[in-house]
Amino acid sequence: MAPDRRIALVAFALVAALGLHAASSAAPTPPPEAKISVAPEESIGDPKAKVTVIEYGSAACPHCARMNNDVLPQLKKNYIDTGKVRYVFREILTDPVPFAGTAFMMARCGGDKNYFAILDDVFHQQEAIYESGDLPGGLLKIAAKYGLDKEQINACMGDKAVQALDQRVAQAGKDGVDASPTFLIGDQKLEGEQSYDALAAAIDK
Repeated sequence: MAPDRRIALVAFALVAALGLHAASSAAPTPPPEAKISVAPEESIGDPKAKVTVIEYGSAACPHCARMNNDVLPQLKKNYIDTGKVRYVFREILTDPVPFAGTAFMMARCGGDKNYFAILDDVFHQQEAIYESGDLPGGLLKIAAKYGLDKEQINACMGDKAVQALDQRVAQAGKDGVDASPTFLIGDQKLEGEQSYDALAAAIDK
């Protein structure tokens, strides 16, 4: 799919979810203090760690939510916080795409320092949001916790921000990833939900 087509789909997902203005060069300018994340990828841990764990995941994916809620805390304690592992999260969009796309853009609107915190909240609230049937409302409640409202999220949706998200999403195709979640650890590729022991074994190897 052509890059501009992917960008259009991502932008449409965001617009459909929250009733925002379409992303364009005419999008509102974020306030000067806003620090929108347009980094190539989001990561935690020592950049010089010997092992890099890459997770491809979707904010809309229940399997990814369980990995985040049940496995990542132990992985973080034993490997990431100890400097042994650099953990990279790469975004992919799964159904419902508007939910995934909006959650990711919302996390990026919070800036680099809040990206993982916002995404963690999304994963922990995902099941309750689905059960409520109010997906946009559920996301906006999380956004409010970080001082973000609908207008501020809309202000984040300029071309640069949407293209950055598109580039991240496109990376999955380059890496041959079509399952959520997927973990890349060295030359190993682990698809689907993984136990802590499985990830630890791959890291130790």
